[in-house]
Amino acid sequence: MAFSGDRQAMNKNVLVKTIQSMNQHLPSKRLNLVDLLAMERPGIRGKDNTFFVMDKQELGLISQSLPRFLWSRLRLPLLIEMSPDFGNGAARVQGEVEVEMVSKILGKDRVHEKQIIIYLPEVRELRRKLPTTTQYAFITNLRDNKVED
Repeated sequence: MAFSGDRQAMNKNVLVKTIQSMNQHLPSKRLNLVDLLAMERPGIRGKDNTFFVMDKQELGLISQSLPRFLWSRLRLPLLIEMSPDFGNGAARVQGEVEVEMVSKILGKDRVHEKQIIIYLPEVRELRRKLPTTTQYAFITNLRDNKVED
């Protein structure tokens, strides 16, 4: 039925617009740790033009968690990706250096992966330790799921 498809397309558009709105705080470009440490007032501008100042003590904690040769590869703010696709109360962090840093900060075994799934207690701990250098990003998978009539 054509009407059903139109409704699904409209619902997807509403969902996309809602998620874009929820992500307006995200930066259009993230900076590496070396550049942020060199700044007098470290921070980043969000897509909504808000300037987010990053705490120097947090940057210090992060720099202690990684060998210096990786500092130029770590992009901040760290994005904690929230999606129902990861399961209830789960979030994802992507990037090899980002995963290494999160593992170290949370006291987890070091994993040599490009992403890590963390759960609500770990998300809370990460945000408690790094409130100004982490941000939530809301994502969803909009693939078509076949619905049986």
